[in-house]
Amino acid sequence: MKDRIKKSLENTYTYQEYKDLVRELLAEGKSTGPNQSEDITNYSMLNDKRMKRLDKTIKITAETVSEIQNLKEPQTWLVLTEGWCGDAAQNLPVIHKMAELNENIELKLILRDENLELMDLFLTNGGRSIPKLLVLDKEHNVSNTWGPRPAEASKLVHAYKAKHGVLDAQLKEDLQVWYNKDKGKSTQDDFIKLVSSTATKEV
Repeated sequence: MKDRIKKSLENTYTYQEYKDLVRELLAEGKSTGPNQSEDITNYSMLNDKRMKRLDKTIKITAETVSEIQNLKEPQTWLVLTEGWCGDAAQNLPVIHKMAELNENIELKLILRDENLELMDLFLTNGGRSIPKLLVLDKEHNVSNTWGPRPAEASKLVHAYKAKHGVLDAQLKEDLQVWYNKDKGKSTQDDFIKLVSSTATKEV
């Protein structure tokens, strides 16, 4: 696993580099990843606008600031993502703002479909769900993981699937409405627990 992580770390993007890549591809009518279609490009375009808006509007709570700034050990937050992914677009701006709070945290992004060997080590219910965040210590050991969405949003998805049997366009719409109301709070709550859990493991 360490070899795969090390290899993946050679092809990472900063948050800004990732956003620039998505926009450069959109200018060519493309999205990230090997599969290209009008739908995928449209999703990517929508997500680009969504991330621009969230970069300006997301507010980090005082509790989140306190917990994140309390981290003493250097760590890397390595996130598997793609430009067309709606959950990634909703969560990356929040994750970026949290990572900026502490110089011990280095946020690095990699494209899922260029790193499937790593992705397949961290499946969610057997699927390559993204975003998937790996918390790496300074020796590149995985000390924790998060994703593909906040725990509260996952409950919504599971309940919908239990009731309807499928995850369809209506679920995507319901999920975006949830994200808009939540304003990044649930992601922050998850990361407060994540940071606390990681710190406990390092003691």
